[in-house]
Amino acid sequence: MQDLQTDIAIIGGGIAGLWALNQLRNCGYSAILFERENLGGYQTIASQGMIHGGVKYALGGSLSGGSEAISAMPDLWRRCLRGEGKVDLRGTRVLSEDFFLWSGGSLASRFTSFFASKMLRGRVEKLQADHFPPPLRDPQFRGQVYRLVDLVLDVPSLVKTLAERHREAIFRIDWQEAKLQRENGRASIVLPDCRVNPECILLCAGTGNEQLHEQLGAAGPAMQRRPLQQVIVKHQYPEALYAHCMGSNPSPRLTISSHHTSSGQPVWYLGGDLATEGVNDEPAILIAKAKRELD
Repeated sequence: MQDLQTDIAIIGGGIAGLWALNQLRNCGYSAILFERENLGGYQTIASQGMIHGGVKYALGGSLSGGSEAISAMPDLWRRCLRGEGKVDLRGTRVLSEDFFLWSGGSLASRFTSFFASKMLRGRVEKLQADHFPPPLRDPQFRGQVYRLVDLVLDVPSLVKTLAERHREAIFRIDWQEAKLQRENGRASIVLPDCRVNPECILLCAGTGNEQLHEQLGAAGPAMQRRPLQQVIVKHQYPEALYAHCMGSNPSPRLTISSHHTSSGQPVWYLGGDLATEGVNDEPAILIAKAKRELD
């Protein structure tokens, strides 16, 4: 059996693996990536392309480690989209440069001073009514609306951009025939016709990491799972809307993202607390909750 050497072998062809492949090879490392199915075809394609700046994790009224850890993320991605970052994302389609946050009238005063504080300067902008997104311009709306620095990317175009940069280093793997093997503290990837011996293996397979951990005899880290059940709402607004609604919890009460059906009908996906707390609800019950939220 032929032995092949490389600096880093990445397992998993979603955004995490593709980003790592691009950055590592840009830094001069010999890196290759293995994916069992389509690139970005599982968790990545199910994501909504939202690049958060952390404010959604500060809705309890104070900054946290989570909110600050990703505070620079939108600027980092925008630099990459201009071709000025560590990964060249020129050619990726941007769905929206506008991401909104709104509160109902009863909660508006609770957040006014916090969002106006120095800690959030440059990350949150309070809007006047004539700049509200169309769905929030109803005369009966009494809340406040803010613009965040967050942006939204088209996930398929992002996957395509990342993959095209280093297509020659991406390989399909069949785990019915391949396996991970660990000997003397070193891990290798055993394929039908060769053995890949990397200096390092980077696991970027999402939920698939659990089985890979088992093959390597590793105990963790455990895979975080956050199941949800979203609601689809058909509407007639021509403009896209990406927004969080603040509630009494430190997480968004609702998160709205814009999409289209195969026939071109505009729809919203409703996420946030509605989707996570209603993950086990019968569809009819969750739809009724969504209608009450939108009313």
